[in-house]
Amino acid sequence: QVQLVESGGGLVQPGGSLRLSCAASGSIFSISINRWYRQAPGKQRELVASIGRSGSTYYGDSVKGRFTISRDNAKNTMYLQMNNLRPEDTAVYYCNAQAGINYWGQGTQVTVSS
Repeated sequence: QVQLVESGGGLVQPGGSLRLSCAASGSIFSISINRWYRQAPGKQRELVASIGRSGSTYYGDSVKGRFTISRDNAKNTMYLQMNNLRPEDTAVYYCNAQAGINYWGQGTQVTVSS
């Protein structure tokens, strides 16, 4: 079992920045890949970024060059640094851990609006 808790969402103006955190506990040794997803109202859940056990990363086209995924193994925490935010980044952001099966956090709301 893996438990994930997100934090760091909020309201930010266009062009601003936020950093999301995802703290993991439980059988974290079994996690092979961590991902951030987001879901906007009326839209399907979208993969934003991922980081593998080796540190390899992937970014969706809409966030390349603006978002950075990272992980602090000592703190069992994954981060998503989001810069130059746009209104279309507004969504609930979920962290995900693949450890045999997929585990999900509860989600954190990010709203980009002036």
